Amino acid sequence: MEIVQDLAASTLKDNPYFSAGAGLFGVGIGMAALRRMSQVINLLVRRNLTLTLEVASHDKAYPWVLHWITLKSNGPLMKGGKNKIGGTSQHLSVETSVVRTEGGRIKAAFGFVPSVGVHYMVHQMKLIRIERVRAQQSLQGATVAPFESVTLTTFGRNARFFIDLLEEAREEALAREKGWTVVYKAVGSEWRQFGYPRPRRPLNSVILRDGIAETIVADVKEFVDNQAWYTDRGIPYHRGYLLYGPPGCGKTSFITALAGHLDYSISILNLSEFGMTADRLDHLLTHAPLQTIILLEDIDAAVHNRNTSNNDRLHSKAYEGMPTLTLSGLLNALDGVTSTDGRIIFMTTNYIDRLDPALIRPGRVDMRIRVDVCDSSQLMRMFSRFYPQWTSSDINNLAQKFASLLKDTPLSSAQVQGYLLLHKDDPLKAISNINQLLSPCDS
Repeated sequence: MEIVQDLAASTLKDNPYFSAGAGLFGVGIGMAALRRMSQVINLLVRRNLTLTLEVASHDKAYPWVLHWITLKSNGPLMKGGKNKIGGTSQHLSVETSVVRTEGGRIKAAFGFVPSVGVHYMVHQMKLIRIERVRAQQSLQGATVAPFESVTLTTFGRNARFFIDLLEEAREEALAREKGWTVVYKAVGSEWRQFGYPRPRRPLNSVILRDGIAETIVADVKEFVDNQAWYTDRGIPYHRGYLLYGPPGCGKTSFITALAGHLDYSISILNLSEFGMTADRLDHLLTHAPLQTIILLEDIDAAVHNRNTSNNDRLHSKAYEGMPTLTLSGLLNALDGVTSTDGRIIFMTTNYIDRLDPALIRPGRVDMRIRVDVCDSSQLMRMFSRFYPQWTSSDINNLAQKFASLLKDTPLSSAQVQGYLLLHKDDPLKAISNINQLLSPCDS
């Protein structure tokens, strides 16, 4: 028996195929062990020695982070640890920004951000791994758009690093909009920037009747500066305003100037848009951009009085394109349980009598302000503003004459401004041709 065992062992030992197989088996075991060990070490390092921040595309901070990466892309931002973004890397995504010069010209600037995949950069002496992921297709509310996320990973245990990074990204994003008014419009279930940022309109460029602008500005500032007061007393922290009056008298223009004065953006909601539902409206109001004035223009065209007969509703243009938005849905969105703290809503209408009393009751509309046709004081101030190069005494006399000639003619500020633009360099011609304005204002 021993002879047989020795013979078998000798045969296997001298067999090259067996030796090779045993060697490969051993190498395989060794590689598997090393791979498993690498995975364990990687897991331990990630759990105990690194910080990870994931920012999804539906989060408000997502565009801030991408813009921040764009600003840092001129530094040591690398693809695969080798090439700078915007340098020799072939895996780029472009972020195009539009800049207006002082003369009003538009210029485009291109910034490169990491495309889908893994990238690396150094910030504050820390290596950051950037992974950008994009799903093939994702349903987000009423629109179909790819879901994206950016994950930042770095060595360390203190979350303050990422908090500071997000704060810096937010400040950079706000600085980009400084001096400009950004307008958002609802697209599907999300807010998107509409057009280019526009220069802020000075508040004193919109001339209303005496005391109106000052009253609204004081009330809005008091609201913005006293969040703690509302919270301590359990009062809902939101404010609603209704500007009503004839068309062309400066309602929307004043809201635009007010937004610039407060350093706020404007978010325009079209309630009569086809497909606007109570759920979608509630979602948009809840997820409105930060520091924004929500503008509901011509609210009477979207929400008709509940006493209107069904026959009238069928033939009313106010109900075209909005078969699913009900008055109760709008009211719940304005002051329901999902109402957002700090929200400022301005509604405008040319026909306040068409509004349902429930819509404009206190709590939903805190201030109602009539923006009317021009009075004498308003006419004088508009005239004087057009000709600042003239001496005060001369222009005051001309302004008084201008106002006295128009005192019995109801004119909107848009009509007066349009007329003065025809004679913007000659106030005497504006006086001598005044008959062009001596006709009733269409209301």
